[in-house]
Amino acid sequence: MKEVKNMKRKPIILQILENDKGGKIVLTILAIVVAYVSFSNLFVSPDSIFYISTFTVTLLGKYLAFALLALALDLVWGYIGILSLGHGAFFALGGYAMGMYLMRQIGDRGVYGNSELPDFMVFMNIKELPWFWYGFDNPIFTLVMMMLIPSILAFVFGYLAFRSRVTGVYLSIITQAMTYALMLAFFRNDMGFGGNNGLTDFKDILGFDLQAKGTRISLLIISFLSLFIGYIISRFIMNSKLGRVCIAIRDGESRTRFIGYKVEQYKLFIFVVSASMAGVAGALYVPQVGIINPGLFSPLFSIELVIWVAIGGRGTLYGAIVGAFIVNYASTYFTSALPEVWLYALGGIFVLVTLFLPKGVVGLLSKIKLTKKEKKVQNVST
Repeated sequence: MKEVKNMKRKPIILQILENDKGGKIVLTILAIVVAYVSFSNLFVSPDSIFYISTFTVTLLGKYLAFALLALALDLVWGYIGILSLGHGAFFALGGYAMGMYLMRQIGDRGVYGNSELPDFMVFMNIKELPWFWYGFDNPIFTLVMMMLIPSILAFVFGYLAFRSRVTGVYLSIITQAMTYALMLAFFRNDMGFGGNNGLTDFKDILGFDLQAKGTRISLLIISFLSLFIGYIISRFIMNSKLGRVCIAIRDGESRTRFIGYKVEQYKLFIFVVSASMAGVAGALYVPQVGIINPGLFSPLFSIELVIWVAIGGRGTLYGAIVGAFIVNYASTYFTSALPEVWLYALGGIFVLVTLFLPKGVVGLLSKIKLTKKEKKVQNVST
């Protein structure tokens, strides 16, 4: 009875993470890193060896946004078996929603001094603000749109695809076609999103200077908290009956449908939740990087995202976070040191992981740990 009472007294977050040792380790490490980086940037002298530059703060914030995006993909690919090659589209749409808000905040401080129209609209001789830009001067409206727009696209696309029972490689190709079509659309100057130059030259967010240290640290902390909340939501879903049905769909969709579950509804719900998380990741990415352009709709970006999850460990959630950090850190280093080699190396790593490490880096670590335990048991028995 006492054990039951103690279980009830546990905070819900601890209950969700109770049997998730890997997730607790990864989140704890990230919390310590974010705290150390924030303190060292704000309170340590720039002359000290312990000082962390604002550039590093921005880089870490970008990695956290990418980690949330990888987490969103692992939710649909790792647990319900939907290999989406178009999640970059949801990420970019969330980013554009934030970019539109930041552009509206510039006001008359732009190059052309127009308080109503962003600079690119004045340059393109657009006379009045397009109707779909209305409301993006309000932060609450923007917060809703950066989740709602990707969710609506995911709902419409998923409803049509899942109702038609499109699965496997065919679904992957359709998701890739979706993001490619959006890329071509957003590259057009007459779409009203800045064309191939995208949106940039942001000044402030919620009245705070985007270049200030305090703002950068705040964005870093918000990025970590968003990743933490996204992880808790994902783990909560997977620990529930809904999550068990999702795994059943992944392992045997026809059997799950045969025993009476409406497979399409489960797939659609997870797909929409994942798209919403990807939209939040895109919205966090834009103010830290300082630009959003149609390149994020590129199918290549969505394919790279799949590589992050595969390298980290599909179907673990925390493995997706690890994979996003490993690949993006390697990308940052090698694109400056050996830019002509990096893409070949990335492709080679993906092939090697697929052939020899199907469960990714975290799967390899678990295997090593299990081997050590087995050796200990053998030594004790002998």
